[in-house]
Amino acid sequence: MLNSLRSRIALATVKKQLPKLMSADLVAELGDGLHIAIVGSGSPLPDRKRGNPCAAIIASGKVFIVDAGERSSETISRMRIEPGRIAAVLLTHFHSDHIGGLGSVNLQRWVADGDPNPMRVIGPPGTERVVAGFNEAYALDSSYRTAHHGEDIAPSSGSSMLAEVFSFPEGEESMVVLDEDGLKVTAFVVDHSPVDPALGYRFDYQGRSIVISGDTVYSLELIRVSRGADLLVHDALSPRLLKMVEGAARRAGLANRARILADVPDYHATSPQAADAAREAGVGALALTHIVPPLPLKGLDGPFLGDAHRRFTGPLWLAADGDVYSLPAGGSGVERKNLFGWGPGG
Repeated sequence: MLNSLRSRIALATVKKQLPKLMSADLVAELGDGLHIAIVGSGSPLPDRKRGNPCAAIIASGKVFIVDAGERSSETISRMRIEPGRIAAVLLTHFHSDHIGGLGSVNLQRWVADGDPNPMRVIGPPGTERVVAGFNEAYALDSSYRTAHHGEDIAPSSGSSMLAEVFSFPEGEESMVVLDEDGLKVTAFVVDHSPVDPALGYRFDYQGRSIVISGDTVYSLELIRVSRGADLLVHDALSPRLLKMVEGAARRAGLANRARILADVPDYHATSPQAADAAREAGVGALALTHIVPPLPLKGLDGPFLGDAHRRFTGPLWLAADGDVYSLPAGGSGVERKNLFGWGPGG
């Protein structure tokens, strides 16, 4: 009897809430300005609360995805970002944790509104290979969906992705790769050796600006391009905490994993180094992402940051999945909220 009553209440609740949930649209709720939603703030290391790298830049009612690691499409949905609003994906580099969810992001964008146009994927040379691979991997899946739902609902012309490849002019390390509807996107070279190409992006809109570092060590080019930006979103790791994980792997007899962990610090910035870059660029605020290693306990935030707060005295946050940073048009500050309830670093 009690279970039956619970079932009826649950069904009634879901029936009442579903229309609101299905029509939710974060982009429509945001004011005019430049916004960034942190879809994935983690790394390849397994992390219960952080997905693989992905961010959504929101401007002029459109969404521009930067990288698309695994779990990206699911978290985009949880953040109430309507996938039909995705105008393009920009890739920083081709590590698996930055591209693993690309096919799923495209699938959700395609079926959201039956878009007949391929999703644009913008990036450096190599983007065409990544896109071709995903298009081939999803070709059978897409054909089934069109056969099942019909061309009017799942048009075959919109099922694939379209690579838009750019190359820097000789001797240049930055260039504008997108300029439309008031949004200007500048790509720039960073140092993630031996990964090449490796890029960051700067977004300018309505007098506000956000820089995404991609994966890099301390980078002079990043500092140059970031000058005066309102918000810098920079990858970061803690050598001290990573060394602890490496030691645990060795003690567990996992020699190969330990070696991989030992190699990680030489191509990512530390929190203090990211803080130095933010200070030297004169940015307004700093958010650290691509957190390595995972931080399962709140008390680990301090060791992870080290003396970053002393090096950069502006607003400094450990980004978390579900974060939304808003830069209102005509303003100067950065507003932060989290759609999931604060996780590690909140």
